[in-house]
Amino acid sequence: MISDAPGRLTALAAEAVATGATRLVVVGGDGSVNEVVNGIPGAEVELAVIPRGTGWDFVRTYGIPRDLDRAIDVVLTGETREIDVGVVTYRPWAGGEATSRFANVASAGISGAIARRANESSKALGGKISYYWATLSVFLGWQTGELRVTVDDETRQGRMIDALVCNGRYLGGGMMMCPDAEPDDGLFDILLIGDVTKRDLAFVLPKTYRGRHLPHPQLELLRGSVVTVDADEPLPIELDGEQPGTTPARFEIAPRALRLRVPR
Repeated sequence: MISDAPGRLTALAAEAVATGATRLVVVGGDGSVNEVVNGIPGAEVELAVIPRGTGWDFVRTYGIPRDLDRAIDVVLTGETREIDVGVVTYRPWAGGEATSRFANVASAGISGAIARRANESSKALGGKISYYWATLSVFLGWQTGELRVTVDDETRQGRMIDALVCNGRYLGGGMMMCPDAEPDDGLFDILLIGDVTKRDLAFVLPKTYRGRHLPHPQLELLRGSVVTVDADEPLPIELDGEQPGTTPARFEIAPRALRLRVPR
């Protein structure tokens, strides 16, 4: 089955499961994985990934190879790992309320605008450079506002540019924003990014590709299973690189809700 439009893989995945499929092989990137995950909630089906996107962020956490032959070998001979899935309630662009799932990383704030800018670019130089330059260009025009974030029974409020809700470790073409995230521990790793300066960004951004940006006075790492994010002005949310709507948003974890084919 080949997708012919954005969102089409969600329907194709649901159709495949309804007709008896027990393993789905996604050939694509993080956005393709996201669409399929949203088409199989609660299904007893195994997901395998042959990476062919730009960012490669989802597969990095699990060591799924980007080489085609080796990735196919994982599909055929790998083992199954049960991982958590995020479930998000938010305000879609058309208004009202919607619920979606994500497999890797979600966020509320500047990263949604960065993902949109990167997705609108040609990405001819690859995911890492595309996201790097998108980060710099969006940051220069970003207006930092007040965010209200709750993580289980803890609350944070203040000027922040982003709240990252991580199941996996990577986003933005290889930034290891939450280097200790475990996708099957029943908890999100939540990284709150405060009112960083241009100097902060220039100093910290290169470190994120090695996971060495923590600790930092403008960064706070929390862990929890339920996260809410709100702001005076609606902020874009991002789910595995896609931008379906805005805050207010509530992120909940569904423990070990996805069966993933990984290397032995």
